Amino acid sequence: MSRKIIHSAKYVSEKFEVGPGEVANKALFDIEFPKGHIGVKSFDVDLIDEQGNSVPLYETYFHHWFAVKYIVAKGKNMSDDPNDPTGGPIYKRNDGTCNGGILPLYWGLGSESRGTVSNLPHPFAVELGNPANITEGWEERWLFSLMVIDTRGTKDRKSCTECRCDQFNLPENFYNVTPDIHGKPLSPEYKGGVFCCQNGFQCKLEEGFQAPRRKLALRYKITWVDWDQDHIPVRFYVLDSTDRVRTNGSETTHDCLAEYTIPENISNDPFHVQKASIPIEKGGYLIYGTAHMHTGVVNATLYGQDGRILCTSTPRYGTGTKAGNEKGYVIEMSVCYPKEGSIKIKDGEIMTVESRYKNEFTTGAMGHMYFYLADRLPHTT
Repeated sequence: MSRKIIHSAKYVSEKFEVGPGEVANKALFDIEFPKGHIGVKSFDVDLIDEQGNSVPLYETYFHHWFAVKYIVAKGKNMSDDPNDPTGGPIYKRNDGTCNGGILPLYWGLGSESRGTVSNLPHPFAVELGNPANITEGWEERWLFSLMVIDTRGTKDRKSCTECRCDQFNLPENFYNVTPDIHGKPLSPEYKGGVFCCQNGFQCKLEEGFQAPRRKLALRYKITWVDWDQDHIPVRFYVLDSTDRVRTNGSETTHDCLAEYTIPENISNDPFHVQKASIPIEKGGYLIYGTAHMHTGVVNATLYGQDGRILCTSTPRYGTGTKAGNEKGYVIEMSVCYPKEGSIKIKDGEIMTVESRYKNEFTTGAMGHMYFYLADRLPHTT
Protein backbone atom coordinates (compact mmCIF):
# COMPACT_ATOMS: atom_id res chain seq x y z
CA MET A 1 0.00 0.00 0.00
CA SER A 2 1.50 3.31 -1.04
CA ARG A 3 2.03 6.04 1.50
CA LYS A 4 -0.37 8.94 1.00
CA ILE A 5 0.48 12.63 0.90
CA ILE A 6 0.35 13.97 4.44
CA HIS A 7 -0.81 17.59 4.65
CA SER A 8 0.32 19.81 7.50
CA ALA A 9 -0.83 23.21 8.75
CA LYS A 10 -0.01 25.44 11.71
CA TYR A 11 -2.64 27.70 13.25
CA VAL A 12 -2.82 30.21 16.11
CA SER A 13 -5.97 30.53 18.23
CA GLU A 14 -7.55 33.80 19.28
CA LYS A 15 -5.66 35.50 22.11
CA PHE A 16 -6.68 35.50 25.77
CA GLU A 17 -5.26 37.54 28.62
CA VAL A 18 -3.92 36.66 32.07
CA GLY A 19 -2.25 38.59 34.87
CA PRO A 20 -0.07 37.28 37.72
CA GLY A 21 -1.91 34.57 39.70
CA GLU A 22 -4.91 34.59 37.37
CA VAL A 23 -6.72 31.59 35.90
CA ALA A 24 -7.95 31.58 32.30
CA ASN A 25 -10.56 28.84 31.89
CA LYS A 26 -12.13 29.37 28.48
CA ALA A 27 -13.88 27.91 25.46
CA LEU A 28 -12.67 29.20 22.09
CA PHE A 29 -15.33 28.33 19.51
CA ASP A 30 -14.98 27.76 15.77
CA ILE A 31 -11.21 27.34 15.70
CA GLU A 32 -9.41 26.96 12.38
CA PHE A 33 -9.40 23.35 11.25
CA PRO A 34 -8.73 21.52 7.95
CA LYS A 35 -11.85 21.19 5.77
CA GLY A 36 -13.25 18.34 3.73
CA HIS A 37 -13.40 14.56 4.16
CA ILE A 38 -10.07 13.91 5.87
CA GLY A 39 -8.18 11.60 8.21
CA VAL A 40 -6.29 13.39 10.99
CA LYS A 41 -2.90 11.84 11.82
CA SER A 42 -1.68 14.16 14.61
CA PHE A 43 -2.72 17.21 16.63
CA ASP A 44 -0.07 19.07 18.66
CA VAL A 45 -0.51 22.19 20.78
CA ASP A 46 1.79 24.74 22.40
CA LEU A 47 1.11 27.75 24.63
CA ILE A 48 2.71 30.93 23.26
CA ASP A 49 3.04 34.62 24.07
CA GLU A 50 2.43 37.57 21.71
CA GLN A 51 5.91 37.21 20.22
CA GLY A 52 5.23 33.57 19.36
CA ASN A 53 7.57 32.21 22.05
CA SER A 54 6.68 29.08 24.03
CA VAL A 55 5.71 30.10 27.58
CA PRO A 56 7.47 28.05 30.30
CA LEU A 57 5.25 26.13 32.71
CA TYR A 58 6.68 27.90 35.78
CA GLU A 59 5.34 31.20 34.39
CA THR A 60 2.00 29.96 33.05
CA TYR A 61 0.97 26.42 33.95
CA PHE A 62 -0.75 24.67 31.05
CA HIS A 63 -3.35 22.70 33.00
CA HIS A 64 -5.18 21.32 29.97
CA TRP A 65 -6.50 21.87 26.50
CA PHE A 66 -9.25 19.81 24.88
CA ALA A 67 -10.28 19.87 21.21
CA VAL A 68 -14.04 19.21 21.13
CA LYS A 69 -16.20 18.54 18.06
CA TYR A 70 -19.65 20.03 17.62
CA ILE A 71 -22.10 20.48 14.77
CA VAL A 72 -24.08 23.61 13.96
CA ALA A 73 -26.51 24.69 11.27
CA LYS A 74 -24.52 26.08 8.34
CA GLY A 75 -24.00 29.81 8.67
CA LYS A 76 -24.83 29.90 12.39
CA ASN A 77 -22.53 32.10 14.42
CA MET A 78 -21.81 31.20 18.05
CA SER A 79 -22.31 34.87 18.98
CA ASP A 80 -25.93 34.72 17.74
CA ASP A 81 -28.75 34.69 20.29
CA PRO A 82 -27.59 32.12 22.89
CA ASN A 83 -31.23 31.40 23.80
CA ASP A 84 -32.10 30.36 20.26
CA PRO A 85 -32.34 26.55 20.48
CA THR A 86 -32.34 25.97 16.71
CA GLY A 87 -29.18 25.25 14.83
CA GLY A 88 -26.95 23.94 17.60
CA PRO A 89 -24.36 23.59 18.84
CA ILE A 90 -24.73 19.84 19.33
CA TYR A 91 -21.60 18.34 20.89
CA LYS A 92 -20.19 15.10 19.48
CA ARG A 93 -18.14 13.30 22.10
CA ASN A 94 -15.47 10.61 21.75
CA ASP A 95 -16.19 6.87 22.12
CA GLY A 96 -15.07 6.78 25.77
CA THR A 97 -17.43 5.85 28.55
CA CYS A 98 -17.78 9.02 30.65
CA ASN A 99 -21.27 10.35 31.25
CA GLY A 100 -22.78 13.53 29.83
CA GLY A 101 -20.35 16.28 28.94
CA ILE A 102 -17.45 14.92 31.00
CA LEU A 103 -14.17 14.43 29.06
CA PRO A 104 -15.75 14.80 25.57
CA LEU A 105 -12.45 15.59 23.81
CA TYR A 106 -11.01 14.13 20.62
CA TRP A 107 -7.51 15.41 21.45
CA GLY A 108 -6.17 17.05 24.59
CA LEU A 109 -3.28 17.09 27.04
CA GLY A 110 -1.73 19.47 29.58
CA SER A 111 1.77 20.31 30.78
CA GLU A 112 3.00 17.25 28.84
CA SER A 113 1.80 18.68 25.50
CA ARG A 114 5.15 19.74 24.10
CA GLY A 115 6.78 16.36 24.61
CA THR A 116 4.00 13.81 23.98
CA VAL A 117 3.71 12.29 20.51
CA SER A 118 0.20 12.26 18.99
CA ASN A 119 0.97 10.68 15.62
CA LEU A 120 -1.09 7.72 14.38
CA PRO A 121 0.78 5.12 12.31
CA HIS A 122 -0.09 4.51 8.65
CA PRO A 123 -2.79 3.64 7.50
CA PHE A 124 -4.78 4.65 10.62
CA ALA A 125 -6.41 8.07 11.06
CA VAL A 126 -9.33 9.86 12.74
CA GLU A 127 -11.94 10.17 9.99
CA LEU A 128 -13.71 13.55 9.92
CA GLY A 129 -15.97 15.46 7.56
CA ASN A 130 -17.62 12.41 5.99
CA PRO A 131 -20.74 13.89 4.32
CA ALA A 132 -22.60 10.60 4.94
CA ASN A 133 -22.29 11.20 8.72
CA ILE A 134 -23.32 14.88 8.77
CA THR A 135 -26.99 15.93 8.68
CA GLU A 136 -27.93 17.92 5.59
CA GLY A 137 -27.67 21.66 6.30
CA TRP A 138 -25.27 21.18 9.23
CA GLU A 139 -21.47 21.27 9.49
CA GLU A 140 -18.72 20.04 11.82
CA ARG A 141 -16.82 22.63 13.81
CA TRP A 142 -14.26 22.55 16.62
CA LEU A 143 -13.59 24.38 19.86
CA PHE A 144 -10.75 24.55 22.35
CA SER A 145 -11.62 24.17 26.02
CA LEU A 146 -8.52 25.34 27.87
CA MET A 147 -7.24 26.16 31.31
CA VAL A 148 -4.00 27.94 32.18
CA ILE A 149 -2.81 29.40 35.49
CA ASP A 150 -0.41 32.34 35.51
CA THR A 151 1.86 31.48 38.46
CA ARG A 152 4.19 34.51 38.27
CA GLY A 153 4.63 35.94 41.77
CA THR A 154 2.40 33.41 43.52
CA LYS A 155 3.01 32.51 47.17
CA ASP A 156 2.88 28.77 46.50
CA ARG A 157 3.28 27.93 42.84
CA LYS A 158 2.73 24.15 43.20
CA SER A 159 -0.51 24.63 45.17
CA CYS A 160 -1.76 27.05 42.51
CA THR A 161 -1.13 24.46 39.79
CA GLU A 162 -3.14 21.93 41.84
CA CYS A 163 -5.99 24.47 42.19
CA ARG A 164 -5.73 24.19 46.00
CA CYS A 165 -8.80 26.14 47.20
CA ASP A 166 -7.06 27.74 50.20
CA GLN A 167 -4.54 29.38 47.84
CA PHE A 168 -7.21 31.24 45.86
CA ASN A 169 -9.16 34.39 46.66
CA LEU A 170 -12.55 32.71 46.39
CA PRO A 171 -15.83 34.63 46.09
CA GLU A 172 -18.07 35.00 49.14
CA ASN A 173 -20.37 32.02 49.80
CA PHE A 174 -18.28 30.07 47.29
CA TYR A 175 -19.27 26.62 48.59
CA ASN A 176 -22.99 27.47 48.84
CA VAL A 177 -23.33 28.82 45.32
CA THR A 178 -20.94 26.58 43.34
CA PRO A 179 -22.43 23.40 41.85
CA ASP A 180 -20.23 20.29 41.82
CA ILE A 181 -19.87 17.84 38.93
CA HIS A 182 -23.32 16.39 39.75
CA GLY A 183 -24.96 19.83 40.01
CA LYS A 184 -25.22 19.71 43.83
CA PRO A 185 -23.68 22.41 46.09
CA LEU A 186 -19.92 21.97 46.36
CA SER A 187 -18.95 20.32 49.65
CA PRO A 188 -16.74 22.32 52.05
CA GLU A 189 -14.65 19.10 52.07
CA TYR A 190 -13.62 19.95 48.49
CA LYS A 191 -10.01 21.02 49.00
CA GLY A 192 -8.96 21.66 45.42
CA GLY A 193 -9.49 21.03 41.74
CA VAL A 194 -11.09 22.66 38.72
CA PHE A 195 -13.96 24.24 40.69
CA CYS A 196 -11.41 26.41 42.51
CA CYS A 197 -9.81 27.31 39.16
CA GLN A 198 -12.69 29.07 37.43
CA ASN A 199 -12.06 31.74 34.84
CA GLY A 200 -10.72 34.94 36.44
CA PHE A 201 -10.06 33.35 39.86
CA GLN A 202 -6.90 34.62 41.49
CA CYS A 203 -4.15 32.63 43.20
CA LYS A 204 -2.60 34.46 46.17
CA LEU A 205 0.45 36.57 45.31
CA GLU A 206 3.55 37.56 47.25
CA GLU A 207 3.04 40.90 48.98
CA GLY A 208 3.66 43.76 46.54
CA PHE A 209 4.38 41.59 43.50
CA GLN A 210 3.63 43.28 40.20
CA ALA A 211 4.10 42.22 36.59
CA PRO A 212 2.33 43.17 33.36
CA ARG A 213 -0.71 41.29 32.10
CA ARG A 214 0.05 39.20 29.01
CA LYS A 215 -1.79 37.99 25.98
CA LEU A 216 -1.38 34.29 25.23
CA ALA A 217 -2.64 31.94 22.52
CA LEU A 218 -2.53 28.29 21.50
CA ARG A 219 -0.36 27.47 18.52
CA TYR A 220 -1.37 24.14 17.05
CA LYS A 221 -0.24 21.90 14.24
CA ILE A 222 -2.50 19.37 12.54
CA THR A 223 -1.41 16.75 10.01
CA TRP A 224 -3.95 14.93 7.86
CA VAL A 225 -4.59 12.93 4.70
CA ASP A 226 -7.38 13.20 2.15
CA TRP A 227 -9.70 10.31 2.97
CA ASP A 228 -9.91 7.24 0.73
CA GLN A 229 -10.60 3.52 1.15
CA ASP A 230 -6.95 2.75 1.90
CA HIS A 231 -7.20 4.51 5.26
CA ILE A 232 -8.54 2.73 8.32
CA PRO A 233 -10.65 4.80 10.74
CA VAL A 234 -9.97 4.64 14.47
CA ARG A 235 -12.22 5.35 17.44
CA PHE A 236 -10.86 7.48 20.29
CA TYR A 237 -11.51 6.45 23.90
CA VAL A 238 -10.93 8.27 27.17
CA LEU A 239 -11.26 6.15 30.32
CA ASP A 240 -11.19 7.86 33.71
CA SER A 241 -9.74 6.12 36.77
CA THR A 242 -12.44 7.80 38.93
CA ASP A 243 -15.33 6.30 36.93
CA ARG A 244 -17.74 4.65 39.37
CA VAL A 245 -19.37 2.06 37.13
CA ARG A 246 -22.75 0.70 38.18
CA THR A 247 -24.59 -2.14 36.47
CA ASN A 248 -28.33 -2.66 36.78
CA GLY A 249 -29.36 -5.68 34.74
CA SER A 250 -28.25 -4.99 31.18
CA GLU A 251 -27.80 -1.26 31.80
CA THR A 252 -24.40 0.19 32.74
CA THR A 253 -24.12 3.73 34.11
CA HIS A 254 -20.93 5.72 34.46
CA ASP A 255 -20.03 8.36 37.03
CA CYS A 256 -16.75 10.03 36.08
CA LEU A 257 -15.43 12.66 38.48
CA ALA A 258 -12.61 13.73 36.07
CA GLU A 259 -10.33 14.54 39.05
CA TYR A 260 -9.64 13.37 42.59
CA THR A 261 -7.80 14.23 45.79
CA ILE A 262 -4.98 12.10 47.17
CA PRO A 263 -5.33 12.37 50.97
CA GLU A 264 -2.52 12.95 53.47
CA ASN A 265 -0.34 9.84 53.57
CA ILE A 266 -0.88 8.13 56.91
CA SER A 267 0.45 4.77 55.72
CA ASN A 268 3.90 3.72 54.62
CA ASP A 269 2.79 3.08 51.05
CA PRO A 270 4.98 5.07 48.66
CA PHE A 271 2.26 5.13 45.98
CA HIS A 272 -1.42 6.04 45.78
CA VAL A 273 -3.36 3.93 43.28
CA GLN A 274 -6.74 4.93 41.84
CA LYS A 275 -8.44 2.46 39.55
CA ALA A 276 -11.68 1.68 37.79
CA SER A 277 -12.92 -1.39 35.91
CA ILE A 278 -14.91 -0.29 32.89
CA PRO A 279 -16.73 -2.40 30.29
CA ILE A 280 -16.07 -1.41 26.67
CA GLU A 281 -19.09 -1.98 24.45
CA LYS A 282 -17.15 -2.20 21.18
CA GLY A 283 -13.63 -3.55 21.10
CA GLY A 284 -10.99 -3.54 18.39
CA TYR A 285 -7.27 -3.58 17.71
CA LEU A 286 -5.21 -1.28 19.95
CA ILE A 287 -3.27 1.18 17.78
CA TYR A 288 -2.05 3.86 20.24
CA GLY A 289 -2.24 4.61 23.97
CA THR A 290 -1.11 7.32 26.38
CA ALA A 291 -2.35 9.10 29.52
CA HIS A 292 -3.10 12.61 30.78
CA MET A 293 -1.79 12.99 34.34
CA HIS A 294 -0.44 15.68 36.67
CA THR A 295 2.73 16.36 38.66
CA GLY A 296 3.47 13.52 41.06
CA VAL A 297 2.44 10.85 38.56
CA VAL A 298 4.39 7.59 38.61
CA ASN A 299 2.53 5.91 35.73
CA ALA A 300 -0.85 4.94 34.30
CA THR A 301 -1.70 1.44 33.08
CA LEU A 302 -4.49 -0.07 31.01
CA TYR A 303 -5.26 -3.74 31.69
CA GLY A 304 -7.38 -6.26 29.79
CA GLN A 305 -10.03 -8.37 31.50
CA ASP A 306 -7.56 -11.24 31.95
CA GLY A 307 -5.09 -8.93 33.70
CA ARG A 308 -2.75 -8.54 30.72
CA ILE A 309 -1.03 -5.17 30.48
CA LEU A 310 -2.18 -3.40 27.31
CA CYS A 311 -0.32 -0.12 27.80
CA THR A 312 1.68 1.63 30.52
CA SER A 313 2.34 5.34 30.11
CA THR A 314 5.16 6.84 32.18
CA PRO A 315 6.11 10.49 32.72
CA ARG A 316 9.28 12.37 31.94
CA TYR A 317 9.99 15.24 34.32
CA GLY A 318 11.85 18.35 33.23
CA THR A 319 15.34 19.16 34.48
CA GLY A 320 15.99 22.71 33.27
CA THR A 321 14.48 26.14 32.65
CA LYS A 322 13.65 26.14 28.93
CA ALA A 323 10.05 25.76 27.78
CA GLY A 324 9.62 22.03 27.15
CA ASN A 325 12.10 21.03 29.88
CA GLU A 326 10.87 22.80 33.02
CA LYS A 327 12.33 21.32 36.19
CA GLY A 328 9.86 19.32 38.29
CA TYR A 329 7.01 19.47 35.77
CA VAL A 330 5.60 16.58 33.71
CA ILE A 331 6.86 17.41 30.22
CA GLU A 332 6.00 14.16 28.45
CA MET A 333 3.91 11.03 28.85
CA SER A 334 5.19 7.99 26.99
CA VAL A 335 3.11 6.50 24.18
CA CYS A 336 2.32 2.84 23.40
CA TYR A 337 2.43 1.68 19.80
CA PRO A 338 1.67 -2.06 20.00
CA LYS A 339 2.89 -4.26 17.15
CA GLU A 340 0.12 -4.16 14.56
CA GLY A 341 -2.58 -6.70 15.39
CA SER A 342 -0.86 -7.88 18.58
CA ILE A 343 -3.51 -6.55 21.01
CA LYS A 344 -7.19 -7.10 20.39
CA ILE A 345 -9.86 -5.98 22.86
CA LYS A 346 -13.11 -7.96 22.73
CA ASP A 347 -16.59 -6.44 22.52
CA GLY A 348 -17.86 -6.06 26.10
CA GLU A 349 -14.42 -6.62 27.63
CA ILE A 350 -13.92 -5.12 31.08
CA MET A 351 -10.85 -2.89 31.00
CA THR A 352 -9.10 -1.65 34.12
CA VAL A 353 -7.45 1.76 34.15
CA GLU A 354 -5.04 2.43 37.01
CA SER A 355 -3.40 5.76 37.82
CA ARG A 356 -0.44 5.72 40.20
CA TYR A 357 0.90 8.82 41.96
CA LYS A 358 3.38 9.55 44.72
CA ASN A 359 1.44 9.12 47.95
CA GLU A 360 1.27 12.72 49.18
CA PHE A 361 -1.57 15.21 49.61
CA THR A 362 -2.52 16.31 46.10
CA THR A 363 -5.65 18.03 44.81
CA GLY A 364 -7.00 17.94 41.28
CA ALA A 365 -5.13 14.74 40.39
CA MET A 366 -6.21 13.25 37.08
CA GLY A 367 -5.96 9.74 35.65
CA HIS A 368 -7.22 9.75 32.08
CA MET A 369 -6.19 6.90 29.78
CA TYR A 370 -6.38 7.68 26.06
CA PHE A 371 -6.37 5.04 23.34
CA TYR A 372 -7.39 4.42 19.74
CA LEU A 373 -9.06 1.23 18.50
CA ALA A 374 -9.49 0.06 14.90
CA ASP A 375 -12.03 -2.48 13.63
CA ARG A 376 -9.65 -3.96 11.10
CA LEU A 377 -6.02 -4.16 10.05
CA PRO A 378 -4.57 -3.40 6.62
CA HIS A 379 -4.63 -6.31 4.18
CA THR A 380 -1.32 -8.07 4.32
CA THR A 381 0.29 -8.57 0.95
